[in-house]
Order: sequence, then structure tokens, then C-alpha cells
Amino acid sequence: MLALLIGAVLILIQGKNPVLAYGFLLQGALGNKGAIAETLVKATPLIFTGLAVTLAYRCGVFNIGAEGQLLLGALGATWAAIYLEVPAFLVLPVSLLAGFLAGGLWGAIPGYLKAKRGLNEIINTILLNYVAIQVVSYFVTGPMKEPPGYFPQSAQVPQAAWLDKILIGTRLHSGLILGLVFAAVVYYFLFHTTYGFSVRLVGTNRDAAEYGGINVPRNFVLAMLLSGGLAGLAGSVEILGVRHRLMNGIASGYGFDGIAVALLGNLHPVGVVIASVFFGVLRTGANTMQRAVGIPASVVGIIQALVIFFVVAAATLKDPSLLRLGRREKGEDKAC
Repeated sequence: MLALLIGAVLILIQGKNPVLAYGFLLQGALGNKGAIAETLVKATPLIFTGLAVTLAYRCGVFNIGAEGQLLLGALGATWAAIYLEVPAFLVLPVSLLAGFLAGGLWGAIPGYLKAKRGLNEIINTILLNYVAIQVVSYFVTGPMKEPPGYFPQSAQVPQAAWLDKILIGTRLHSGLILGLVFAAVVYYFLFHTTYGFSVRLVGTNRDAAEYGGINVPRNFVLAMLLSGGLAGLAGSVEILGVRHRLMNGIASGYGFDGIAVALLGNLHPVGVVIASVFFGVLRTGANTMQRAVGIPASVVGIIQALVIFFVVAAATLKDPSLLRLGRREKGEDKAC
């Protein structure tokens, strides 16, 4: 709410009516079937990245690398769809699995470094984001570049690998259903399984978990493996449902926004779905607001940044373990 109020002040400074501006934003995001579909298209990868951050944080690991894991997932899904020779009916599930594995293995790297070397996962995941950008750039300008090579992008994935459309005439695809299914799976995993309990115990009280015989390092690695896999699925559904080819800039900030989505959703799968739709509204309605009122779409970017700021601030006040996590990591790094 504070972010929207500050956004309204910025709109007033430009001599525009904030009520009118926000009205056009909502109209552009929810005004008709096509607008709602586009909002859900943009919410779909956020569901996966929000779940990724949620799962990792529940284990006491702060995954800032969903952006890079998304990119590796997109790369893995594209490679599998184009180059693996499998029956047509297996192309889609194999591509999704490849995206999950690629993102998961990329996420497991900082998980392993934290578990075995005590290295700060926040720093490592941030650094790996930039490595992932360069890895994707290498493939779309080199080995996977589409002939005759005018643009830095891969060839189009075969239609057998495309996610089905939910609404004909729109870009809304079945990746949304997949995201909702995974939200239910993550919820069940975290709150109704023994391993999910151990994950949450490690995140809540690491010392108690160790005293209870839980293998904390293994939980770190597995949590980051699963978290990276979920982020990798975000890249997979973006490729197989929307873009249909790999190119630079495919992540579009979905990985970083996933952090805000997770925190805004109170680190709960149901909250993540709701927060993803909210961010989808902001992303979709920004252009309509710009065209109708003449306000730069960057104002919505400022609102998103403010949402992240206030959500993180509120989460820190509500859960001081965020600060304790940072202090503990510094202590571990010095000890190493």
C-alpha cells in the first residue's frame, strides 16, 4: 500500500491524476479476456520463481540466483526440445525435465559450497546470475545460433514441445496450470511430509535440527537443488509456452521479482500465487497506463522496487532471522 501511495505522489508530481492512472493500469491488466490472459502469462514464471525462493528460504538458504537458474532452465529446455531425438509425445515432458535439471544443478552449486565450504550463498548466487547470462549468450551466438545467423537466438523449438493454449487467441498457456500444480506440491511437501518438516526445522533452528540428528548440509544442497529446479521450470515454461526459442534477455527480471513475490506471499505457496498475479497486473498494466495517461512505464518499475523494499523491511521486522542469517554467514565466512 505504501508503494502505491508513493507511486501516486510521483504521478501527481508529473501533473497527472493518480486515480485515473491506476484505473488505466487495472484496465490494461484486467479489463477484458485478453488483458487477464496476458496478466496470467506474466504471472506464470513468477509463480515458479516465487516458489523457488520460498523453498530455499524455508531451509534457511537465501536464494538470490533464481534469475540465473531460470536462464539455465530455459537453455536446458531449448536444447532438449531441439536436439534430443525422442518420440513426439515425449518431447514436452523431456524438455520440462531438462529445464528442471539444468536449473536444479545450477542451484545446487551454491548449495554445495554452503554445505561443504561454509561459503555465503547470497554472494555465490548473485555471481552465478552473471555467469548464467554469459553462458546463454554464448550458446545463442554460437553452438545453438539459428541459421543463417542474423540474430542471436536459437532455432524455434518443435511444436511438439509447445505448451497447449488455455484460451485460443491469447498467449495464455498450460504452464499456468503446471505452476498451480507445483504450488500445491510444494505446499504438501513443506507442511505434510517428514522431509518438509526437516527442511523447515533447519530453516527455523539449525542447532536444534543438528541436535535432532538431521543432516543439515544435505538439506542445504537438496533445498537449493529443488529451488533451482523450480526456477529452471520458470525458464522452461517461458520458452515452451511463450517465446518458443532461446534468446538473450529471456529472464526479463522474473528471477529477481520472484524474491519479492515470495516475501510478499509470506513465504507460503498460496501467498506466492496471489503475489504473482499482483506483479502480473503491474507488468501488464504499465504499458496501458503509459499510452492512456502519458506516464512513463518506469513509474511501475519504481512501484515494483518500492514493493520489494517495503516487503523486505517488513519481513525483517517480522522475522529478525533475516538479520541473524546475515550475521551468521559472516561468522562462518571468517571461520573458514
